[in-house]
Amino acid sequence: MNIVLWIIQLLLAALFLFAGGMKWVLPLEQMTAPGLPQLPLWFLRFIGAAEILGALGLILPSVFRIRKGLTPLAACGLIIVMIGAVAVTLIGGMTLGALIPFVVGLLAAFVAYGRWPH
Repeated sequence: MNIVLWIIQLLLAALFLFAGGMKWVLPLEQMTAPGLPQLPLWFLRFIGAAEILGALGLILPSVFRIRKGLTPLAACGLIIVMIGAVAVTLIGGMTLGALIPFVVGLLAAFVAYGRWPH
């Protein structure tokens, strides 16, 4: 189970590092998809920062063996981000498109549950 959790953590970290990084470097015009609500640039930058910090929180505590309890908390924060992504996608009328952030949120929930101190 530890290996499965590490694989999912690494994949999620890569995904969120990429997504968060894109929210920091792309201009607002390139980050808005047709049909989705227009979000302010400061909010997208905030979400990008949350995604980058969450990605680092999935990996670094276990790698450095310091404050391992932060890993499930980072996963919980990413679940909140994915709930927002599902909501925005559904508001934009893209029901099938909401499936991707929903599955990513489920994977983050699996990591949160698996890494939570029992």
